[in-house]
Amino acid sequence: MRIMLDTHFLVWMATMPHKITKRELDALAKRDGDLIVSAIAIWELRMKWHAYEPKRRDKDSISADAGLGFAQANGFVLAPLDPSDCVIQVVPPIPHRDPFDEMLLAHAQRLDARLMTRDRKLRGHPLAVQL
Repeated sequence: MRIMLDTHFLVWMATMPHKITKRELDALAKRDGDLIVSAIAIWELRMKWHAYEPKRRDKDSISADAGLGFAQANGFVLAPLDPSDCVIQVVPPIPHRDPFDEMLLAHAQRLDARLMTRDRKLRGHPLAVQL
């Protein structure tokens, strides 16, 4: 199984690896295929980084530059956004309106990957991996 990291997993791997459980680490180690970071996750980091002034950023936020650098330094596959990703219908559709969740799932779907996430709103979605 190819695994795409949800944005919070990229942040945790880069800044707070102790937040990743043993089961999650085992799944990452035993994956069959690439560990993918979507361009969408890098964009989400950028949007959130610039949305808050420095004194309001929480301790586990990182800049898009730092997230990209971490992914590159650790050999993750960086998946660029393709125009077809913008028109893919996520199957099944997600029940909420978070645009980043929907974009990441669409990207994972096109790449035949599963999104590793702890987002409770995605629990049970067939494109999501939650341990």
